[in-house]
Formats: sequence, C-alpha cells, structure tokens
Amino acid sequence: MVAMYGGYATPTEAASVGVLGSLLIGFFQKSLSFKAIKEALMSTTRTGSMIGLIIIGAVFLSEMFGFLGIPSLLATTIAAMNLSPLTLIAILLIFFIFLGCIMEGMAILVMTLPITLPLILQAGYTKIWFGIFMVIAIQLAQITPPVGFNLFIIQGLTGDTIGYVSKAALPFFIIMALFALVIAVFPEVVTYIPDLVFSR
Repeated sequence: MVAMYGGYATPTEAASVGVLGSLLIGFFQKSLSFKAIKEALMSTTRTGSMIGLIIIGAVFLSEMFGFLGIPSLLATTIAAMNLSPLTLIAILLIFFIFLGCIMEGMAILVMTLPITLPLILQAGYTKIWFGIFMVIAIQLAQITPPVGFNLFIIQGLTGDTIGYVSKAALPFFIIMALFALVIAVFPEVVTYIPDLVFSR
C-alpha cells in the first residue's frame, strides 16, 4: 500500500511483491508444500479464467450497443429535455444504472462522457464533482441486481447463487444510491477539500 500510494509501484507490481512475501513466509515457517502451491495455482487459474470470460462477454455486448448508438441516443434525448439540475442528476443516475445492466463500466464512461459532461457543467456542477459522481454511478451500476457485472464475479468466486449475491448486494446498492443523491443536493460534500487545495 505504501509503495502504491507513494507512486513507487503499480498495483500489479505491489501484488507481485505480496506474492513473493507470502512465499518467503511460507518457506521459513515450513508450511509451504508442493500440494499447497498447486492448489493455489489451480484456484488462481480458475478464478482468472472465469473473470476473463465475463469481461470478454461484457466487452462484446458493450461494443454491440456502441455500434448501435444506443448510449449516445439516450444521452442526447436526456440533453434535449432541459431539466432542472436535481432532476437531471436523478435521471442520469437511473440512466447509468440501466447501462450498467448491459455494458461494462469503462465503455459507459467513454460513450456517454462527451454528451453528459457539458450538461453537468451547464447545471452548475464542477468537473471534480462529476468525476466522483461518475465513479459512484458506474460502481452502483455494476452491482445492480440481478445483472450487474460485479455480481457475476462475486458469484463465481463464492459459488453462491446469483439470487443470494443480489440480495447481499442490495444494502450496498441502496447506500450508494442515497450517497449519490446526497452529493447532488450538497455538492460541497465532495468539493470542499479540493476547493481548499486549489484556492491556495
């Protein structure tokens, strides 16, 4: 964590150091065996393959909707409504949640940002605020029951049914949705510290 926050290593490099450290600890404690290493490698391979297949499917679906122009069409329709700031934020939140059911997070960001950013600036919000709102909205979309992208990853890791995972994610979904509405009503919650920093 120190290396990542200090800018000395990427998350992948830090994870590699963590794996090496675990191997060294296991070696010196004499708790590391060939069987344990084999089981760890097999588990990692299964998990990585599962996540990889989910990502491939999500990217394929995202590309299809992108070629059809559905995200841009929806964003343009919202722009033409001339809504009040709070109504705009509420509709954008629902819009992102809907897209999260059918698209991968980065694809949502790339396809909708050019249209939604001018709307947000015109409504009186800042780019910093919108960046935080987008992170919350996209992560919220990824745990939208029952088809959120992250729900399938958790389901694959735990082996539980998608219904159980969806129920478990519901409280977090509600909390994140409420927080998104709170920062829409009180944008100072997320802009206060950046304003202090940039005003110096």
